[in-house]
Amino acid sequence: MPMPKRASVDDFFAQLNGVQRPHLEALRELSRDADSEAREELKWNLPVYVRGDGTTLWMLQNFKNHCSLRFPPPFFATQKAAVEAAGFQSGEGFIKLPYSRSLPTELLKAMMQARVEEYAATGAGWNDR
Repeated sequence: MPMPKRASVDDFFAQLNGVQRPHLEALRELSRDADSEAREELKWNLPVYVRGDGTTLWMLQNFKNHCSLRFPPPFFATQKAAVEAAGFQSGEGFIKLPYSRSLPTELLKAMMQARVEEYAATGAGWNDR
């Protein structure tokens, strides 16, 4: 069943179910804290954290049994070993965060900070490298 169309980022969070809400609200807070210059936008029906020039830093995704923090694939390739060492599954550009496990907060903060630093140093967008 397709995800219902969201009117805004706040609407996205308002429509989360009780299982999804704690993880995604925590990811939202981490995202807001990670880069004071980024703004929240709704793109692809998902919360996306974007710089003033429109560059997407990362996005949040929700699924039935997990959520994901998705980065540009070239950037995430530099983080994949740390994700796997922490015992989390990953795919091309994302860490899979099961609702049944606590969030690896320090790992997520480090990844977000590294992405902000990459953007500051290179201006790298979603498909750059």
